[in-house]
Amino acid sequence: MAILISPAGNLEKLKHAAVYGADAVYLAAKDFGMRSRAGNFTLEEMEEGIAFAHRYGAKVEVAINIAARDSDLGGMLSLAQDAAKMGVDGIIAADPGLISILNEKLPKIELILSTQSNTTNSASLEFWRKNGVSRIVMARELSLYDLEEIAEKKPEGMQIEVFVHGAMCISYSGRCLLSSYMAGRDSNRGECAQPCRWSYALMEEQRPGEYFPIQEDSHSTYILSSKDLCLIRRVPELINMGVDAFKIEGRMKSAYYAAAVTNAYRMAITRASSAQYAWDDLNSELGKVSHRQYTEAFIGDEGEESFQHYGEASYDREYEYSASVVRQTVGSVALAKTKNPFAVGETLECLTPGEIGKACTITEIISPDGNTIQRSIHPNEIVGIKTDCELLEYDILRKPV
Repeated sequence: MAILISPAGNLEKLKHAAVYGADAVYLAAKDFGMRSRAGNFTLEEMEEGIAFAHRYGAKVEVAINIAARDSDLGGMLSLAQDAAKMGVDGIIAADPGLISILNEKLPKIELILSTQSNTTNSASLEFWRKNGVSRIVMARELSLYDLEEIAEKKPEGMQIEVFVHGAMCISYSGRCLLSSYMAGRDSNRGECAQPCRWSYALMEEQRPGEYFPIQEDSHSTYILSSKDLCLIRRVPELINMGVDAFKIEGRMKSAYYAAAVTNAYRMAITRASSAQYAWDDLNSELGKVSHRQYTEAFIGDEGEESFQHYGEASYDREYEYSASVVRQTVGSVALAKTKNPFAVGETLECLTPGEIGKACTITEIISPDGNTIQRSIHPNEIVGIKTDCELLEYDILRKPV
């Protein structure tokens, strides 16, 4: 059975991913990761996160995968050594030089090759196996046929990992220069400004100030903006062909996203062994997190023209993240950390590990100072709530928008 690897942009997201069924979480420190604008982890937070994940049976992988300069290598090795002392289970790296150093200095740490290395064939798997790598995050540009062929030829002891969900980069395996050129932020060192999500129009050199529509019905278009990946339908196929690990993108997303998407794919993996794989409800569940239009990209049969999101760069958001339970119901009151407004009398949907949402009506809200209130409006407060259902720690409350 394939393992599920979920994003942990900070400690709160790590905890939700672990509770909702991740076999492993991946995170980064404040430096040397490809998502420098995620919350990321101090060393103290990393130690706490590793201990928490291990209590829930989840492994922890630390991404040290920027395009490294000579001046970075000492700090990258130091970070890997610190993480190893804390009990981290694996290091995600892309740079061959760093991998060579880690093999020498930390021979017992599992090495996972980042998708930044854009691995696309079985010969590369053999090369990296000889250099100490035990799992490879395959390039996202591979078709279903490509993956099947590679899985058949993978060397003994080598695992392949595939992104199954989340945002995609328009550039090949994330190797983009747009951000450096247009915003002075190097995407290959974790600083991407995402200019692919900006709106563009066509201007002819001799007609300055005249903007021509690239599409017939618009004066601007998001010609570089990709849809989001969603392979929930393909889970049994990928398992059967020999994919060892499924990866969810999203360290910049919310704890709710980490929980809901992890939960859906955990349930999908569990169901994949049944004769009739049911996924419609899981697909609907994935529509309840903030996302761009979904595509199966190179894995699917939609055609490459369907990957792009020409109309706009906005997100679809069917549900709103209302609160996360921080202490389960004791007596009749649970404690919850608020995210968006909700009121007495509203029926919210409660997400809990291993289940799709259940209805839950708010009967009372107690403010941080102990007063009964009719409506919670401030984010990141700890309030008491009474409901008509029992709530567990890390349950998430949400409602339609």
